[in-house]
Amino acid sequence: MAGLNQDVAVLAKKKQASKTWMVLDNEGEKRVLEVDKYAIMHRVGIHARDLRILDPLLSYPSTILGRERAIVLNLEHIKAIITADEVFLRNPADEFVIPFVEELCRRLPTKGSDSLGHEGSEGEGKELDGPGKGATWSPQHEKQDDNTPGKDAPPFEFRALEVALEAICSFLDARTTELETNAYPALDELTKKISSRNLDRVRKLKSSMTRLNARVQKVRDELEQLLDDDDDMADLFLTRKRGDGSSSPTGSSDAPTSPTIASRASWVSKGTGAISLNHGTATATDSDDVEELEMLLEAYFMQIDSTLNKLTTLREYIDDTEDYINIQLDNHRNQLIQLELILSSATVVVALFSLVAGIFGMNIPYEWNENHEEAFTWVVVTTTIACLVVFIAVLGYARYKHLIGT
Repeated sequence: MAGLNQDVAVLAKKKQASKTWMVLDNEGEKRVLEVDKYAIMHRVGIHARDLRILDPLLSYPSTILGRERAIVLNLEHIKAIITADEVFLRNPADEFVIPFVEELCRRLPTKGSDSLGHEGSEGEGKELDGPGKGATWSPQHEKQDDNTPGKDAPPFEFRALEVALEAICSFLDARTTELETNAYPALDELTKKISSRNLDRVRKLKSSMTRLNARVQKVRDELEQLLDDDDDMADLFLTRKRGDGSSSPTGSSDAPTSPTIASRASWVSKGTGAISLNHGTATATDSDDVEELEMLLEAYFMQIDSTLNKLTTLREYIDDTEDYINIQLDNHRNQLIQLELILSSATVVVALFSLVAGIFGMNIPYEWNENHEEAFTWVVVTTTIACLVVFIAVLGYARYKHLIGT
C-alpha cells in the first residue's frame, strides 16, 4: 500500500512538473504559470511536436529551432521557448536552471531602471533633458533604442539566447574540468599500479567521458548547423520578423495584413536581405542582424569547440594510457612465457635424472653390486653433469632464437 501511494505521488509530481512554466518578460519580471500544453501552443504559436521536445519526461538531444513567433530551445537542462517579449521556461525549480534564471533577470532591465541596468529616477531624467543641455541622452531614448534592430543593444530574444548558450557552455565546461580533475590522477595511478580497483575507476571515468563527449558534440553540431545556414539564423530574429509583419503560424489567423506589409514581403525573404523585385533597395539592417547573430553564435561555438578539444585530449590521454598498460601486460606475459620455458627445461633435466635413477634402482643383478659405493658416485656425478649440459644447451638455443631475453 505504501509503495502504491509513493508511485501515485511520483506520478502526480511529474504531472505537475509537466504543466509548470516560468515566464520572464523583457522587463525582468517573472511569474509561474500552471497551464496545459494547448494553452502554451496557442500563445507562442508552435506545434505539438516542438513542444514534445521540451518534455522533461522524454529524452531529446540538444536542439535550437526557429519558428515563426518563437525559438524552441532544448539545451541540456534548459528547456525554454523564447519569443520576442517573453521566455517560457520548463522546470524552473531545477538546481541547474535557477542560475540561468537569475542571470537572465540580471541582464534584463527592470522597471525603474534604464536599459543599462542603472537605477534612476524621474528627476534625473529631467535633469539630463533640461534646458541648456542640448541633445543629450535620456533613459527613454536609450530604452527605445534597446529594442530597435541595428542598434548597439541586441533584441530580447538574442539576449535570452546568449544567456542560455553561456549557461550551457559554462555548465559543460565545468563538467569537463571536473572530469579532467578526476581522470588524470586516476590514469597516473593506473600507470604506477595495475589493479582491479584502478582499472574499474578508469572504466567509469571513460564511460562518463563518452557520455559527456556526446552531449558536447551535439551542442557543437547544432551551433555549426545554424552558422552554416543564414536562413536558419534569420528565423531566430523574432523582432525583425514581427516588425516585417510576418504572418502567424498555422492555427493563428488573426495577424493583420496591409499593402505595405505585402509589398515589403515581396522583396524581403525571411529577413535575410534577399532582393527579388526591388533591386534598387538594399536591406543592410537585415544582413547586419544575421551578422550580429552569427558573431554571437561563433563566440559560443568556439567555446564549446574548446570544451570538445579538452575531451578529445583527455580521450587521447586515456587511449595512450591503455596502450601503455597493454604494453606492460604484454611484457609481463612475455616474462611469464620465458619463466615457463626455463621451468620446462628444468623439468626435462630432472626427468632425465629421475630416469637414470629409476634404471639403476631396478632389482637386476649386475657386476657393480660388488663395489656399489664407487659405482654410485660415478653414476650420480655423470648424470648430474649430463643434465646440466642438456639444460645449458636448451637455454642457449632459446637465447639464440630470441625466445628469452638477453
